[in-house]
Amino acid sequence: MKTKITFILVLVISILSVNAQYEYDSSVENPYGKLNPNAPKQTSDYAPMIGLCDCKSQARKQDGNWSKPVDMTWKFKYIMNGMAVQDETLKKDGRHTGSIRQFSKDSSRWYVHYYTSNKIPAKLSVWEGNKIENGNIVLYKDQKAPNGTEGDYRLTFYNISDKGFDWIGEWIDKSRNVIFPTWKISCIKRE
Repeated sequence: MKTKITFILVLVISILSVNAQYEYDSSVENPYGKLNPNAPKQTSDYAPMIGLCDCKSQARKQDGNWSKPVDMTWKFKYIMNGMAVQDETLKKDGRHTGSIRQFSKDSSRWYVHYYTSNKIPAKLSVWEGNKIENGNIVLYKDQKAPNGTEGDYRLTFYNISDKGFDWIGEWIDKSRNVIFPTWKISCIKRE
C-alpha cells in the first residue's frame, strides 16, 4: 500500500512540474498561449495580433491589377513556452502559409522564418526587422526584381490595434525610391 501511495505522489509531482515548465504554452484556458515574462520584451510587439482574425488577401496579378479579395483566417499564438510567436494563414484559395517569429537579443532584431503549402522549400525564407517608432512592424528580405534589379521585399504590419491590423508586401529598390506593392491583407480580430 505504501508503495502505491509513493508511486501516485511521484506521478502527481511529475505531472505538476511538467505543467509548470510549460505554463505559457497553449491550453484550454489560453488557446493562443501566453507571453512568457522571461521572453525578450519585444515579443509583445505581436500581442495585439495574438488570436484569430478574419482577413481579405489580395495579390497583384501579372497585368498589374489587383486580384479579387480572397477570404482567409490568420491565427497568431505564442509558442516555445511563450518565448516566440507563430502564425498561420488558411486561405479559401487553398494557399496556406505560416511563420515562426523570434526576437534576438543579440542583434536586437526580429527573425521571421516563412513557410507555405504552395511550394515546399529546402530552406525557409527569412525576413528580419523591427517595430519602428510609429508602431508598425517592418521586415526585409533581400530579393531581386524580375528584371534583375537589386532590392528587398518589405513586409509591413500597420494600423495595429486590438481590433485588427493591415499588412502589405512590397518590392523596393535599394535606394528606397521605387516601391511596388504586390500583396495586401486587411484583418479584423475575431477572438
